[in-house]
Amino acid sequence: MTRSAIVIVAVLAALLASLSACASAPTPDKPASAGADRLQVVATTTIVGDVVRQVAGDAIDLTVLLPAGADPHGFQPTPQDVALIANADLVFINGLGLEEFLDRLIQNAGGDARVAVVSDGIEVLAGQEHQPGEDEDHADEDEEHAHQGADPHVWMDPNNVRVWTRNIAAALSQMDPAHAALFQANAQRYDQTLQALDAWAQEQIAQIAPENRRMVVDHDAFGFFARRYGFETVGAVMPGFSSMSAPSAQELARLEDAIRGLGVRTVFVGNTVNPALAQRVAADTGAQVVALFTGSLSEPGGAADSYESFIRYNVNAIVGALQ
Repeated sequence: MTRSAIVIVAVLAALLASLSACASAPTPDKPASAGADRLQVVATTTIVGDVVRQVAGDAIDLTVLLPAGADPHGFQPTPQDVALIANADLVFINGLGLEEFLDRLIQNAGGDARVAVVSDGIEVLAGQEHQPGEDEDHADEDEEHAHQGADPHVWMDPNNVRVWTRNIAAALSQMDPAHAALFQANAQRYDQTLQALDAWAQEQIAQIAPENRRMVVDHDAFGFFARRYGFETVGAVMPGFSSMSAPSAQELARLEDAIRGLGVRTVFVGNTVNPALAQRVAADTGAQVVALFTGSLSEPGGAADSYESFIRYNVNAIVGALQ
Protein backbone atom coordinates (compact mmCIF):
# COMPACT_ATOMS: atom_id res chain seq x y z
CA MET A 1 0.00 0.00 0.00
CA THR A 2 1.38 3.42 -0.95
CA ARG A 3 1.85 6.20 1.58
CA SER A 4 -0.99 8.22 0.06
CA ALA A 5 -3.32 5.22 0.29
CA ILE A 6 -2.49 4.78 3.97
CA VAL A 7 -3.30 8.45 4.63
CA ILE A 8 -6.67 8.09 2.84
CA VAL A 9 -7.55 4.98 4.88
CA ALA A 10 -6.67 6.76 8.14
CA VAL A 11 -8.83 9.78 7.22
CA LEU A 12 -11.79 7.55 6.35
CA ALA A 13 -11.47 5.64 9.63
CA ALA A 14 -11.43 8.86 11.62
CA LEU A 15 -14.50 10.13 9.74
CA LEU A 16 -16.44 6.91 10.40
CA ALA A 17 -15.59 7.04 14.10
CA SER A 18 -16.81 10.63 14.29
CA LEU A 19 -20.11 9.80 12.57
CA SER A 20 -20.65 6.83 14.90
CA ALA A 21 -20.11 8.99 17.98
CA CYS A 22 -22.60 11.58 16.72
CA ALA A 23 -25.22 8.91 16.01
CA SER A 24 -24.96 7.44 19.51
CA ALA A 25 -24.88 10.71 21.44
CA PRO A 26 -28.01 11.44 23.50
CA THR A 27 -30.27 14.32 22.49
CA PRO A 28 -32.86 16.24 24.54
CA ASP A 29 -35.68 14.40 22.71
CA LYS A 30 -34.12 10.96 22.94
CA PRO A 31 -32.31 10.04 26.17
CA ALA A 32 -29.37 7.66 25.95
CA SER A 33 -31.37 5.06 27.92
CA ALA A 34 -34.27 5.04 25.44
CA GLY A 35 -34.42 2.23 22.91
CA ALA A 36 -34.47 3.56 19.37
CA ASP A 37 -37.33 1.25 18.37
CA ARG A 38 -39.18 0.96 21.66
CA LEU A 39 -42.46 2.65 22.46
CA GLN A 40 -42.22 5.73 24.63
CA VAL A 41 -45.04 5.16 27.12
CA VAL A 42 -46.38 7.31 29.98
CA ALA A 43 -48.61 6.07 32.82
CA THR A 44 -50.35 8.62 34.98
CA THR A 45 -50.19 7.02 38.45
CA THR A 46 -47.74 4.67 40.11
CA ILE A 47 -50.46 2.02 40.31
CA VAL A 48 -51.26 2.19 36.61
CA GLY A 49 -47.53 2.27 35.91
CA ASP A 50 -46.84 -0.90 37.87
CA VAL A 51 -49.49 -2.85 35.96
CA VAL A 52 -48.24 -1.51 32.62
CA ARG A 53 -44.75 -2.67 33.60
CA GLN A 54 -46.06 -6.13 34.47
CA VAL A 55 -47.58 -6.47 31.00
CA ALA A 56 -44.90 -4.75 28.91
CA GLY A 57 -41.74 -5.88 30.68
CA ASP A 58 -38.63 -4.35 29.08
CA ALA A 59 -40.21 -3.97 25.64
CA ILE A 60 -41.10 -0.31 26.23
CA ASP A 61 -39.60 2.78 27.82
CA LEU A 62 -42.03 3.65 30.61
CA THR A 63 -42.29 6.90 32.56
CA VAL A 64 -44.76 7.41 35.41
CA LEU A 65 -46.15 10.93 35.55
CA LEU A 66 -47.07 11.21 39.25
CA PRO A 67 -44.37 10.57 41.84
CA ALA A 68 -44.90 8.09 44.66
CA GLY A 69 -47.11 9.59 47.35
CA ALA A 70 -48.76 12.16 45.07
CA ASP A 71 -52.52 12.62 45.26
CA PRO A 72 -53.98 12.14 41.76
CA HIS A 73 -56.97 14.27 42.72
CA GLY A 74 -54.87 17.38 43.33
CA PHE A 75 -51.88 16.86 41.01
CA GLN A 76 -50.62 19.94 39.14
CA PRO A 77 -48.51 19.19 36.03
CA THR A 78 -45.25 21.01 35.33
CA PRO A 79 -43.84 22.23 31.97
CA GLN A 80 -41.65 19.11 32.00
CA ASP A 81 -44.81 17.00 32.15
CA VAL A 82 -46.15 18.79 29.08
CA ALA A 83 -42.99 17.86 27.17
CA LEU A 84 -43.25 14.29 28.41
CA ILE A 85 -46.78 13.90 27.07
CA ALA A 86 -45.86 15.60 23.79
CA ASN A 87 -43.08 13.04 23.17
CA ALA A 88 -45.06 9.96 24.24
CA ASP A 89 -46.27 7.33 21.79
CA LEU A 90 -48.94 6.16 24.23
CA VAL A 91 -50.39 7.44 27.51
CA PHE A 92 -52.13 5.05 29.91
CA ILE A 93 -54.67 6.61 32.27
CA ASN A 94 -57.08 5.28 34.90
CA GLY A 95 -60.02 7.29 33.57
CA LEU A 96 -63.43 7.78 35.23
CA GLY A 97 -62.46 11.35 36.13
CA LEU A 98 -59.49 10.48 38.34
CA GLU A 99 -56.97 12.50 36.31
CA GLU A 100 -58.73 15.84 36.52
CA PHE A 101 -55.61 17.57 35.18
CA LEU A 102 -55.39 15.47 32.03
CA ASP A 103 -57.44 17.38 29.43
CA ARG A 104 -55.55 20.61 30.00
CA LEU A 105 -52.22 18.77 30.06
CA ILE A 106 -52.89 17.08 26.72
CA GLN A 107 -54.10 20.34 25.22
CA ASN A 108 -50.93 22.10 26.35
CA ALA A 109 -48.89 19.24 24.85
CA GLY A 110 -50.44 19.81 21.43
CA GLY A 111 -53.56 17.70 21.74
CA ASP A 112 -52.17 14.77 19.75
CA ALA A 113 -51.42 12.30 22.56
CA ARG A 114 -52.71 8.77 22.02
CA VAL A 115 -54.54 7.86 25.25
CA ALA A 116 -55.57 4.40 26.46
CA VAL A 117 -58.05 4.22 29.35
CA VAL A 118 -57.21 1.12 31.36
CA SER A 119 -60.60 1.11 33.14
CA ASP A 120 -62.65 0.77 29.95
CA GLY A 121 -65.16 -2.06 30.34
CA ILE A 122 -65.29 -1.99 34.14
CA GLU A 123 -68.78 -1.75 35.59
CA VAL A 124 -69.15 1.76 36.98
CA LEU A 125 -69.85 2.09 40.68
CA ALA A 126 -72.01 5.17 41.10
CA GLY A 127 -72.38 7.17 44.27
CA GLN A 128 -73.81 10.34 45.67
CA GLU A 129 -71.75 13.23 44.40
CA HIS A 130 -70.77 15.61 47.18
CA GLN A 131 -72.76 18.82 47.14
CA PRO A 132 -71.11 21.64 49.13
CA GLY A 133 -73.26 23.03 51.92
CA GLU A 134 -74.16 26.65 52.28
CA ASP A 135 -71.84 27.01 55.27
CA GLU A 136 -68.75 25.90 53.34
CA ASP A 137 -66.23 28.58 52.52
CA HIS A 138 -64.75 26.81 49.48
CA ALA A 139 -67.82 25.73 47.55
CA ASP A 140 -66.34 26.69 44.16
CA GLU A 141 -63.20 24.65 44.85
CA ASP A 142 -65.30 21.66 45.89
CA GLU A 143 -67.34 21.82 42.70
CA GLU A 144 -64.17 22.05 40.63
CA HIS A 145 -62.77 18.87 42.18
CA ALA A 146 -65.98 16.85 42.33
CA HIS A 147 -66.31 13.70 40.25
CA GLN A 148 -69.32 13.17 38.05
CA GLY A 149 -70.98 10.55 40.21
CA ALA A 150 -68.68 7.59 39.34
CA ASP A 151 -66.10 6.05 41.65
CA PRO A 152 -62.70 6.13 39.89
CA HIS A 153 -60.93 3.95 42.49
CA VAL A 154 -61.42 0.75 40.52
CA TRP A 155 -58.01 -0.69 41.48
CA MET A 156 -59.27 -1.42 45.00
CA ASP A 157 -60.67 -4.68 43.57
CA PRO A 158 -58.02 -6.91 41.93
CA ASN A 159 -60.66 -8.24 39.54
CA ASN A 160 -60.88 -4.79 38.00
CA VAL A 161 -57.11 -4.75 37.53
CA ARG A 162 -57.52 -7.98 35.57
CA VAL A 163 -59.52 -5.86 33.11
CA TRP A 164 -56.64 -3.38 33.12
CA THR A 165 -54.18 -6.06 32.03
CA ARG A 166 -56.32 -7.01 29.05
CA ASN A 167 -56.75 -3.38 28.00
CA ILE A 168 -53.04 -2.66 28.41
CA ALA A 169 -52.02 -5.71 26.39
CA ALA A 170 -54.45 -4.81 23.61
CA ALA A 171 -53.26 -1.18 23.40
CA LEU A 172 -49.59 -2.15 23.40
CA SER A 173 -50.16 -4.89 20.81
CA GLN A 174 -51.88 -2.43 18.50
CA MET A 175 -48.96 -0.01 18.76
CA ASP A 176 -46.22 -2.66 18.62
CA PRO A 177 -47.46 -5.82 16.84
CA ALA A 178 -43.95 -7.32 16.86
CA HIS A 179 -44.20 -7.77 20.65
CA ALA A 180 -47.89 -8.70 20.78
CA ALA A 181 -47.21 -12.31 21.81
CA LEU A 182 -44.99 -11.10 24.66
CA PHE A 183 -47.63 -8.65 25.88
CA GLN A 184 -50.36 -11.27 25.79
CA ALA A 185 -48.24 -13.86 27.60
CA ASN A 186 -47.29 -11.37 30.32
CA ALA A 187 -50.91 -10.32 30.72
CA GLN A 188 -52.03 -13.92 31.16
CA ARG A 189 -49.30 -14.58 33.70
CA TYR A 190 -50.19 -11.48 35.69
CA ASP A 191 -53.88 -12.33 35.49
CA GLN A 192 -53.11 -15.53 37.40
CA THR A 193 -51.25 -13.49 40.01
CA LEU A 194 -54.28 -11.23 40.43
CA GLN A 195 -56.65 -14.17 40.80
CA ALA A 196 -54.43 -15.62 43.52
CA LEU A 197 -54.24 -12.21 45.20
CA ASP A 198 -58.04 -11.93 45.28
CA ALA A 199 -58.36 -15.44 46.76
CA TRP A 200 -55.77 -14.60 49.43
CA ALA A 201 -57.62 -11.36 50.32
CA GLN A 202 -60.90 -13.25 50.76
CA GLU A 203 -59.22 -15.78 53.07
CA GLN A 204 -57.72 -13.05 55.23
CA ILE A 205 -60.90 -10.98 55.44
CA ALA A 206 -62.86 -14.07 56.48
CA GLN A 207 -61.15 -13.61 59.86
CA ILE A 208 -63.26 -10.46 60.44
CA ALA A 209 -66.75 -11.08 61.77
CA PRO A 210 -69.37 -9.71 59.37
CA GLU A 211 -70.73 -7.34 62.03
CA ASN A 212 -67.27 -5.78 62.35
CA ARG A 213 -66.84 -5.06 58.66
CA ARG A 214 -67.60 -1.38 58.94
CA MET A 215 -65.22 1.27 57.61
CA VAL A 216 -64.86 5.00 58.06
CA VAL A 217 -62.44 6.40 55.47
CA ASP A 218 -60.88 9.75 54.63
CA HIS A 219 -62.72 9.93 51.26
CA ASP A 220 -64.83 7.51 49.26
CA ALA A 221 -61.98 5.43 47.87
CA PHE A 222 -63.06 1.99 49.10
CA GLY A 223 -66.36 1.41 47.32
CA PHE A 224 -65.03 -1.35 45.04
CA PHE A 225 -63.13 -2.94 47.92
CA ALA A 226 -66.22 -2.87 50.14
CA ARG A 227 -68.44 -4.39 47.46
CA ARG A 228 -66.01 -7.20 46.69
CA TYR A 229 -65.17 -8.17 50.27
CA GLY A 230 -68.42 -7.51 52.12
CA PHE A 231 -67.74 -4.25 53.97
CA GLU A 232 -70.05 -1.39 54.83
CA THR A 233 -68.65 2.10 54.39
CA VAL A 234 -70.21 4.02 57.28
CA GLY A 235 -68.97 7.37 56.06
CA ALA A 236 -66.09 9.48 54.81
CA VAL A 237 -64.38 12.40 56.48
CA MET A 238 -64.26 14.21 53.12
CA PRO A 239 -67.54 13.38 51.34
CA GLY A 240 -67.32 12.37 47.72
CA PHE A 241 -64.82 10.55 45.54
CA SER A 242 -62.24 13.34 45.57
CA SER A 243 -59.86 13.93 48.45
CA MET A 244 -60.00 17.65 47.63
CA SER A 245 -63.56 18.14 48.89
CA ALA A 246 -64.20 19.82 52.24
CA PRO A 247 -66.92 18.68 54.67
CA SER A 248 -69.33 21.04 56.35
CA ALA A 249 -69.64 21.20 60.14
CA GLN A 250 -72.97 19.38 59.88
CA GLU A 251 -71.47 16.57 57.81
CA LEU A 252 -68.67 16.06 60.33
CA ALA A 253 -71.16 16.03 63.18
CA ARG A 254 -73.31 13.41 61.42
CA LEU A 255 -70.25 11.27 60.76
CA GLU A 256 -69.14 11.43 64.39
CA ASP A 257 -72.65 10.51 65.54
CA ALA A 258 -72.60 7.50 63.21
CA ILE A 259 -69.19 6.39 64.50
CA ARG A 260 -70.40 6.54 68.11
CA GLY A 261 -73.77 4.97 67.37
CA LEU A 262 -72.37 2.02 65.45
CA GLY A 263 -69.36 1.52 67.68
CA VAL A 264 -66.88 2.02 64.83
CA ARG A 265 -63.37 1.69 66.21
CA THR A 266 -61.18 2.78 63.29
CA VAL A 267 -60.80 5.62 60.82
CA PHE A 268 -58.76 4.58 57.79
CA VAL A 269 -56.62 7.28 56.18
CA GLY A 270 -54.89 7.05 52.80
CA ASN A 271 -51.26 7.81 52.16
CA THR A 272 -51.91 10.67 49.72
CA VAL A 273 -54.07 12.91 51.94
CA ASN A 274 -53.50 15.18 54.91
CA PRO A 275 -54.60 13.14 57.94
CA ALA A 276 -55.32 16.12 60.22
CA LEU A 277 -59.11 16.15 59.80
CA ALA A 278 -59.41 12.37 60.18
CA GLN A 279 -57.25 12.54 63.30
CA ARG A 280 -59.62 15.14 64.75
CA VAL A 281 -62.65 12.92 64.06
CA ALA A 282 -60.88 9.98 65.65
CA ALA A 283 -59.96 12.01 68.71
CA ASP A 284 -63.56 13.24 69.10
CA THR A 285 -64.99 9.72 68.92
CA GLY A 286 -62.30 7.64 70.61
CA ALA A 287 -61.46 5.77 67.40
CA GLN A 288 -57.97 4.91 66.22
CA VAL A 289 -56.41 6.09 62.96
CA VAL A 290 -54.94 3.41 60.69
CA ALA A 291 -52.93 4.34 57.61
CA LEU A 292 -53.59 2.62 54.28
CA PHE A 293 -52.38 3.09 50.74
CA THR A 294 -55.01 4.47 48.39
CA GLY A 295 -54.00 6.58 45.39
CA SER A 296 -50.30 5.77 45.15
CA LEU A 297 -47.74 3.07 45.73
CA SER A 298 -44.88 3.62 48.16
CA GLU A 299 -41.38 4.53 47.14
CA PRO A 300 -39.36 1.60 45.70
CA GLY A 301 -38.36 -0.70 48.53
CA GLY A 302 -41.28 0.50 50.67
CA ALA A 303 -44.17 -1.47 52.10
CA ALA A 304 -46.35 -1.11 48.99
CA ASP A 305 -44.03 -0.64 46.03
CA SER A 306 -46.09 -2.84 43.70
CA TYR A 307 -49.81 -3.31 43.18
CA GLU A 308 -49.65 -6.77 44.72
CA SER A 309 -47.91 -5.52 47.87
CA PHE A 310 -50.32 -2.55 47.93
CA ILE A 311 -53.30 -4.90 48.28
CA ARG A 312 -51.53 -7.18 50.74
CA TYR A 313 -50.55 -4.25 52.95
CA ASN A 314 -54.07 -2.84 53.01
CA VAL A 315 -55.76 -6.17 53.68
CA ASN A 316 -53.35 -6.98 56.52
CA ALA A 317 -53.87 -3.52 58.07
CA ILE A 318 -57.66 -3.75 57.82
CA VAL A 319 -57.78 -7.26 59.27
CA GLY A 320 -55.46 -6.22 62.09
CA ALA A 321 -57.66 -3.24 62.94
CA LEU A 322 -61.09 -4.91 62.72
CA GLN A 323 -60.51 -8.53 63.68
